[in-house]
Amino acid sequence: MRIHRLGSYSWLLAAPLFLAANVISGLAWRHPPFSWAIHNISDLGNVTCGRWDTTRPREVCSPWHVAMNSAMIVTGVLLALGVLLTWSALGRGAATTATRLLALAGAGGYLLAGAYPADVNENNHFLAALLIFVLGNVGMIVAALARRSPVLGAMREDSLALGLTGLAGTVLFLAQVDLGIGVGGMERVAVFPLLAWTVVVAVRVMREAPGPRR
Repeated sequence: MRIHRLGSYSWLLAAPLFLAANVISGLAWRHPPFSWAIHNISDLGNVTCGRWDTTRPREVCSPWHVAMNSAMIVTGVLLALGVLLTWSALGRGAATTATRLLALAGAGGYLLAGAYPADVNENNHFLAALLIFVLGNVGMIVAALARRSPVLGAMREDSLALGLTGLAGTVLFLAQVDLGIGVGGMERVAVFPLLAWTVVVAVRVMREAPGPRR
């Protein structure tokens, strides 16, 4: 169905958009230069320059914070559209429904993070992070249980691997354990699996969707 393909395209756009925003916004930093190992993703969206964070102090100055926050909001919109437009394509069952709702919560996290940068409203930004780190990653593990879904049932191993990776990254990030890739690097381990998962699901949905009539 056309609507399923539109949902898949939304998901396929979200991941590269967010990744590009991370890279391009980071390249704009000068003093200090941006480091994926040292700095959090949220640092790219901070609207002021200065020393930030009492638990892990670091210098933050993001000239293109407007672009980064806008990209986070658009990423959230695209992720939410992906869920809503592919709703019927994922099939039925309690696990499938729970997966959709948890993925929507993760999408809401991106919207909230972009709307409330960490140095503007830290409480709302922390809530946004929890939606992504916890509910988004748990959603992938729940997806591995969705046996009745023709799409999710075919990618159970992918869902489980990505979900566990994201949750492990979340636990280690919150514990400030970097395993040699920096705490900022560990945050990416927590965040990126959900985006990778949406790409895999999008490809599966497009394979299942019938082609246009001729």
